[in-house]
Amino acid sequence: MRVHKLSFAALAVAAGLSLTACQSGDGGTAQGGPSSAPAPASSAPSGGPGSGSPGQAGGKDSGGKSPAPQGATTGAGSGGNGASGKCRTDDLAITAMDSTIDGDREGTVAVTLKNRGGRDCTLSAYAGVDLKTNAGSLSAKRTGEQAGTTVLKPGKAVSFGVTYPLNTSGGSGVRVTGLVVTPPDETKSVTLAWPGGATLPVTEGGGSPVKVGPIGSAGQGG
Repeated sequence: MRVHKLSFAALAVAAGLSLTACQSGDGGTAQGGPSSAPAPASSAPSGGPGSGSPGQAGGKDSGGKSPAPQGATTGAGSGGNGASGKCRTDDLAITAMDSTIDGDREGTVAVTLKNRGGRDCTLSAYAGVDLKTNAGSLSAKRTGEQAGTTVLKPGKAVSFGVTYPLNTSGGSGVRVTGLVVTPPDETKSVTLAWPGGATLPVTEGGGSPVKVGPIGSAGQGG
């Protein structure tokens, strides 16, 4: 009986070992999962955010977030360093003064545009000029001179001239009550006191006797 019991015990041990071996071979996938899982985790530190590895650049977290701020900064910088914008009426301090020189056949008013903004801006071509008179509004005609482009830095100024016929007729003429200036490419105007001769001679026929020069023409002496 002891011999049989020992034999049965040996058989039971052998069967248990065989069953364990079978389970290890059949369940390799289940046991291999945990053992292979640490591999990506252990490689993550070597390819961290500072490594710049291509694998991480394409990831949803690192690749999706890190390029965006760089692109936004570049775009903002290039926009800030781009070409100067046009000078707006609100960016300009506009003044006018009499610039007529003794002996001139025409009177001249110099209109000055000063950049009071905080950025460079550009002025080109002609400003709009209208004279208010007791007979109505009188629009100045362009002289036809070639007009360039002026980049006006903050605090800097540029002038143009307005010429008009002097009233030497001895008559009362047309009384000028104001000067309306509209900067180039703008619709907002500024009304100033008229610093020139008090009256214009009465002229026959159509057309305006008042002329305006391009931006940059001081206009002294016409």
